Amino acid sequence: MPNYLLSMSKNQALKDGTIHDPNTKLKVKVIDTLKTKFTPRKGEITYFVTAGNETIAFETEGYKKHRQLLILHMISWYCLYLGLFEAQIHSNWPL
Repeated sequence: MPNYLLSMSKNQALKDGTIHDPNTKLKVKVIDTLKTKFTPRKGEITYFVTAGNETIAFETEGYKKHRQLLILHMISWYCLYLGLFEAQIHSNWPL
């Protein structure tokens, strides 16, 4: 399993930051929907993860026709990093 890089500012929590793929330069922003209001941006790919009572949004930054499988792999890697083993990935806002 390839490793990705995480970036976050000192003010951000663990569930807010950006996942970077060093090979393709793809960036996926992580948004904790409990702490931040999230509005999807046009032209970007968005996924949502639910785990227990938590919902985390993932959105590409500068999407340039990267493979969807790579984006899903980055999201699943991040969920394993957080220890969210029961996480479910959704392509639409989960109800």
